[in-house]
Amino acid sequence: MISVQSNEVNFPMVEELMIPSEKVAHVQVGNPLDHALLVLLKTGYSAVPVLDSTYKFQGVISKTMILEETLGIEQFELDKLNDLTVDQAMNQNVPCLKKDHTMIDALHKLIDHPFICVTNDDEEFDGIITRRTILKQFSKHYHETLKRA
Repeated sequence: MISVQSNEVNFPMVEELMIPSEKVAHVQVGNPLDHALLVLLKTGYSAVPVLDSTYKFQGVISKTMILEETLGIEQFELDKLNDLTVDQAMNQNVPCLKKDHTMIDALHKLIDHPFICVTNDDEEFDGIITRRTILKQFSKHYHETLKRA
């Protein structure tokens, strides 16, 4: 919760706002692309985290990335979905946060991403923080501030 005390705003930490890893759909680096696409379609998400066998964060895979891998010269080559694995299509160059980062740290990274993965010091996946969560916090703060004015 955002609190205002003597013109000072205390922003919550990422740990207070994140969705824990147990509640987040993910795929593993060696999964075939057809499995990743199935996970994305069944969950309704546009992207999910990619983990290795020790639950260390490796990157993000999205529907768009999968479709780009199956795009041939004149048509989609859907038979490639069985032949390619997640690690061949995923994006490894994505920002991460730690639990002790603030909501403002998350806000800066969420400008260009719908969610940011949270990892520990060993790069193990702890969860995600979503753009929706941050927007809800700012909306709540805005309405609370208006009530006091």
